[in-house]
Amino acid sequence: MYKGKKVVAIIAAGGSGTRLGANKPKQFIKLNGEPMLCKTTDVFEKNSYVDGICVVTNKDYINTTKDMLKGYSKVLEVISGGAQRQDSVAEGLRRVKESMPDYEYVLIHDAVRPFVTAEIIESCLEETEIVGAAVAGVPVKDTIRYLGMTLERKELVSVQTPQGFRREIIEEAYRKAYSDGYYGTDDGGLVERLGRKVAVSEGDYANIKITTMEDLKVSSRVGIGFDVHRFAEGRKCVLGGVSIPYEKGLQGHSDADVLTHAVMDALLGAAGLGDIGKLFPDSDPEFENISSLILLERVREALEKKGFRPGNIDATVICERPKISAYTDSMRDNIAKALKISPNVVNIKGTTTEKLGFAGRGEGIAAQAITMIEGE
Repeated sequence: MYKGKKVVAIIAAGGSGTRLGANKPKQFIKLNGEPMLCKTTDVFEKNSYVDGICVVTNKDYINTTKDMLKGYSKVLEVISGGAQRQDSVAEGLRRVKESMPDYEYVLIHDAVRPFVTAEIIESCLEETEIVGAAVAGVPVKDTIRYLGMTLERKELVSVQTPQGFRREIIEEAYRKAYSDGYYGTDDGGLVERLGRKVAVSEGDYANIKITTMEDLKVSSRVGIGFDVHRFAEGRKCVLGGVSIPYEKGLQGHSDADVLTHAVMDALLGAAGLGDIGKLFPDSDPEFENISSLILLERVREALEKKGFRPGNIDATVICERPKISAYTDSMRDNIAKALKISPNVVNIKGTTTEKLGFAGRGEGIAAQAITMIEGE
């Protein structure tokens, strides 16, 4: 409650995301491993002033949205939206009257503004309480021209959400809009058609609306992998999925592809998923003599489930023999194919230890890898 009055938030999540060019509505795309809709809803769920939440979503994603928002105690309704955003918000207003008939303030927010903060919400509520209607906004940074004229920049504001309203004001605004057959792009604009003042509360330049891929804030993580396998008689010498002619092979439960193992450990480490021993224990007969490229594909799938994808890989094979320079391009191509990335972002090189240590004595091969992964 805000100063003794109940507050309900309507989160508009009914868009198709066509401008983003993704294979699903943008509100379901993950940011740092969390769906954008959850990230947005979470801010309102945790805000002590918000008493209830109504999520208006794409009709084809009702069940997906309900499953996604299980555990959010303040979510009263998950409903199907209309043809346009205004229709979706109107349906939300109608349903919250049933779910929370005694609410007095409503906050309307776009699901694809996931960087909203408690401070933005509370500033909007403060202005709503004073004026009756408020929109979050920030001063325009660029000079704007309109119909051949340069507008006075200091008078311009870039409007954001949330937008807050006293219940009777927003309901009247929507009734008039539909009575006039009017569709607007902004709830505050509908209120202004009543001749009422709409205050501008303090927004934030970080409170952007995700519209195109350029708007997505991509996080990067770095991982380091290192692995060692000793030489053994009667085994193949496999590096990066390439069987290299040599008098000995590498000992291990799988194919002992030390290069691919280092790459896997680097990827898993960057994503916080442990190591290959945790995912593919050497006590499991399923992985006996298995190609490490198959395991690398499974690592990629594990990353995808957390919302990450490989960025680039730089790996070094450490041994005196065999010489690997003739095979590095094939290794690179194999690793890139398993990870579904371009070979141009995979680099494989070899070095020796100047005959020092176990590698220098020809006892085995070591590999190390550094990877960067990106999250949505």
